[in-house]
Amino acid sequence: FIFPHSVSLLPLLSVLSALCLDCLVAGDSCSSDENCSPRLRTLRQCVAGNGSMKLGPGARSQCANAVSALLSSPLHGCQCKRGMKKEKNCLSIYWNHVLQPHLIHPYFSCDILFLTLVPSADSDVGMTTVNRCLDAAKACNVDDLCQKLRTEYVSACIKLTAKSGLCNRPKCNRALRRFFDRVPADYTHELLFCPCTDTACAERRRQTIVPSCSYEGSEKPNCIMQMRICNADYVCRSRLAQFQYDCEPSKTSASGCKQGNYGACLLAYTGLIGSTITPNYVDNSTSSVAPWCSCSASGSQRDECDSFLGFFTDNICLSECRRRRRPAPRRVCRMGITLTARSLDCLTMLFHLLQRPHKTFYWTELYILMDFPSIMSSRFD
Repeated sequence: FIFPHSVSLLPLLSVLSALCLDCLVAGDSCSSDENCSPRLRTLRQCVAGNGSMKLGPGARSQCANAVSALLSSPLHGCQCKRGMKKEKNCLSIYWNHVLQPHLIHPYFSCDILFLTLVPSADSDVGMTTVNRCLDAAKACNVDDLCQKLRTEYVSACIKLTAKSGLCNRPKCNRALRRFFDRVPADYTHELLFCPCTDTACAERRRQTIVPSCSYEGSEKPNCIMQMRICNADYVCRSRLAQFQYDCEPSKTSASGCKQGNYGACLLAYTGLIGSTITPNYVDNSTSSVAPWCSCSASGSQRDECDSFLGFFTDNICLSECRRRRRPAPRRVCRMGITLTARSLDCLTMLFHLLQRPHKTFYWTELYILMDFPSIMSSRFD
């Protein structure tokens, strides 16, 4: 594939930016509109703790009217980009305005459509003589972005503070999130999900996220408590919602996943790293993963706790995703631009769409193209 030299990239990015509407843009648009702004203020009072009391006796109808009016505003259906600037602000708009009953989680889903992967069940044949985890580390080291952000999180996670003699876990987690949100998945997934046949390889894989700082503690807290802490944080709550949707198991699906998308599940899993419920390999002798928590002393909430923990430890969808993945193929075009399969397909589709005289876009095409700016920003020097 040769991308035409006559086609400028900047107009393409402008077209795509117009297709996406995140909740920050939607909120600004509503706030500056004389009809939308007062409705938005009313809704904010409705969702506040004692907001309905401030609105007076007609609070219920005022709130209902505000919601109804805002359904035709840009806020309806707005979403957020994982790892975007002001992500927490965007997510707060999403969760507080309660205008997306048809959406399962707040993130644009197009980023995962080209994380294709998964071929045959025998993809690990011959692994006795190849250490894919070591190869993954070497590949990361020759990519500027991967090497830079990996060095940053390792440095943040191994450094001990002078006062406590412990690592700075919040700083470590922020650096981990930055790495997994910004580095292309063909690097991060190979580091985290590389197949192993011996304990040395498995230990290297387990150490990927520097678990002594980001994962382990002196004793395991209760999973219910960790879930509550997670749900109180907009980012963690959103990442968990995405994970539970995209990695939902299914006994009737051939893939083991209800949504049937391995790439989506792996992306959602990595989104949890650096959060209160960071998952990791539990040891170097198996491929079992779990967050650092337990269900002991859960009392009447034991079933809920077991269900949460089982989503990691007994999830056929997640297991198949990790077992059957392969590195994404890479190609280089004549312009000297390195492309993954997903960015190449995205470019091809975009070029053909822009040749249409009527400029009509189908919804499936919009979803695929929605993440084009971030795909290309990580690929063009």
